[in-house]
Amino acid sequence: MMMRAAVGLWVLSAVICVGRGHHHPDHHLGHGNDKAIQDTVVNGSATSVSLVTEANQEFSFRLYRKLAADADSQGKNIFFSPASVSVALAALSVGARGETHRQLFSGLGFNSSLLTQTDVDQAFQRFLQRANNTSQEDASEGTAVFVDNRFKPKPEFLQTLKQSYFADGFNVDFNQTTESADTINKYVEEKTNGKIDKLVEKLDPNTVMYLISYIYYKGKWATPFDPKLTKQDDFNVDDNTKVPVLMMNLEDSFNTYHDRELNTMVLQLPFNSSYSMLLMLPDVMATLENAIGPKHVSKWLKAMMRPRRLDVYIPKFSIKTSYNLNDVLSEMGMTDMFGGGGNFRGIYEDKSLEVSQVVHKATLDVDEAGATAAAATGISIAVNSAVRVLKFNRPFMVLITERNTEKILFLGKIINPTT
Repeated sequence: MMMRAAVGLWVLSAVICVGRGHHHPDHHLGHGNDKAIQDTVVNGSATSVSLVTEANQEFSFRLYRKLAADADSQGKNIFFSPASVSVALAALSVGARGETHRQLFSGLGFNSSLLTQTDVDQAFQRFLQRANNTSQEDASEGTAVFVDNRFKPKPEFLQTLKQSYFADGFNVDFNQTTESADTINKYVEEKTNGKIDKLVEKLDPNTVMYLISYIYYKGKWATPFDPKLTKQDDFNVDDNTKVPVLMMNLEDSFNTYHDRELNTMVLQLPFNSSYSMLLMLPDVMATLENAIGPKHVSKWLKAMMRPRRLDVYIPKFSIKTSYNLNDVLSEMGMTDMFGGGGNFRGIYEDKSLEVSQVVHKATLDVDEAGATAAAATGISIAVNSAVRVLKFNRPFMVLITERNTEKILFLGKIINPTT
């Protein structure tokens, strides 16, 4: 069902760990998703998909701002997949009820007066089909659920995960913490071509279910950089700190836009597919990251981009990020699921179920051939030159998007490409 990336990598995974204090009789969970689900269109589905798409886009930037404001993120690179996080939380909402469900819907930006859980499930089914049924071998998205073999979730919960979220299903013995962690880690490592090899660091023996969402993307530049032109240069982390980087160089015609509202220069680097990387180089980072939203991305991707010849410099780098999203999601209103008062009766008729962890890990590699995410930084203008120089040699934001749907796969900020 899932496509393999032929070359190169891009990876993210979001994990939700559900635990409780008691176990119940054996239950067998089928392995894998045996057949493709037809992308049926029902009355109102187009409107529902549009509403979910808009909510997902808004969620991307709300989550970014929470991560950027977090004390642990100060002075650090930020990189994550909002698409992966929203899929994981939407899948979890299948089993939530009452106030817990309301909080998940509200936190994800879904209007419960306009959208039902079924609407959301069908929308994500279409999103995942579109991502995995393309002819491109460089994109893969999906979910998996690992269930303790003595825990008996409701069959309809598991069925919805398989049908709408294309979930692979596995039985494990969470009392065997090391073996269970190895099983989960091997699965994620395979799905991400080794880019995330240890998603689970530590398992609580009270765990009865792990819900995983992953996304992998490897893109080749439509116009690759020439490795012979890559030279060492300085990257200005701040006014007082410079670090040496390998700076790639390409002179070509690029789509760019100077957003006066945000005082930001935007560069579009297309992959040889329907995906693009947007690199955003602001005069003041806070101005950009506090205001950027879906309307800006939509504007940049449409008529506002103007091709012009540029001499572009972008650092070559690899970064890894890791987040425990419990506090961040709680600040976004999703509080009950982390406490003993969480209502997950759609998973099991037991009030004691709660989410113990929401973990997210991401990697980003940018080189001359392509990327699975992106980077954006500084600008300088060459004097006495007919070709303008655009140099990403200071902190910048990066976004990877599907141009037709404007789906945001990855979002982040590169402060220091060497860390």
